[in-house]
Amino acid sequence: MTVLLGASNAPSATNGNGQAKIERDPLLEASYSSITPEELDFVRQQTGIQNDVALREHILHVQAEAFVVHPYPCIRRFAFIKMKLSPRIPAYNQLLKLGREREDAILLDIGCCFGNDVRKAVADGFPVHNVVATDIHPEFWDFGHKLFGTTQETFPARFFAGDVLTPAHLDLVPPFASPPTTPRPELSTLASLNPLRGHVSAIHISAVFHLFSEEVQVQLAHKLGGLLSPEPGSIIFGLQSGRAEKGFRVEAGVPNSHGKQMFCHSSESWTELWESVFPPGTIRVDADVRELDRDDLKPVAEGAKFWVLTWCVTRL
Repeated sequence: MTVLLGASNAPSATNGNGQAKIERDPLLEASYSSITPEELDFVRQQTGIQNDVALREHILHVQAEAFVVHPYPCIRRFAFIKMKLSPRIPAYNQLLKLGREREDAILLDIGCCFGNDVRKAVADGFPVHNVVATDIHPEFWDFGHKLFGTTQETFPARFFAGDVLTPAHLDLVPPFASPPTTPRPELSTLASLNPLRGHVSAIHISAVFHLFSEEVQVQLAHKLGGLLSPEPGSIIFGLQSGRAEKGFRVEAGVPNSHGKQMFCHSSESWTELWESVFPPGTIRVDADVRELDRDDLKPVAEGAKFWVLTWCVTRL
């Protein structure tokens, strides 16, 4: 196993709570100040840890453990705590409305990482028994239980690991023009996303599309289109790296997960992509690209810029 930034594979001792003590590298802790008070409050509410020092130690301990298993930049930057699902994005209120008003509305979170976003939705009222989460790494869900102090019994959202680009996990079908003839699956029995096709009221997918080439992003969009319920008001939404103009993110020279240049959409090209997935007149696409300050990019390249694409596709 490759370990970056000096993280240790083996615990050297135990802390006062009997947890394995991981040797932490100060570089891992450097981004802790980027966690907002709102995000810390959410972890505090979920865990019941009120002492600021104890809360910080708890978060850093889980981060260090996770980084040993998967030394990803998102772990280093505490992305597993950053709130992508929040009232700050327009689609969030629509999501909660679906949870309140649509019987058995399913929320699917793709690339869920530690599950912080679905936990936020559940805390704000979305029924936990109607939540499905998936990620390519099953360990992430376990770290979520450790971070938030839960178990499968106390937070019974359905999770299973898989790669959405493989047919075994999600095969490609056209968007549904009418309700599927197959019954809504029992979520507790799911082992892939395929039984959900045409049944999902809300699909959240953030920080995933920009990991892939333009061609794979098109393929992924078409796959998600086949999952979405045809019922008006159903949504696919999220946020990701974007650009003022469609193209490769060359400003900071940051590669995607495959070591290649990151391909990013503009609001116009993103709208065109989704309009190619669904039949004309069946969806509305809202997409907004805004520049965002990223202190972590400043050491990478002088004048580095970063844009966030916030978007929602709504069935009409």
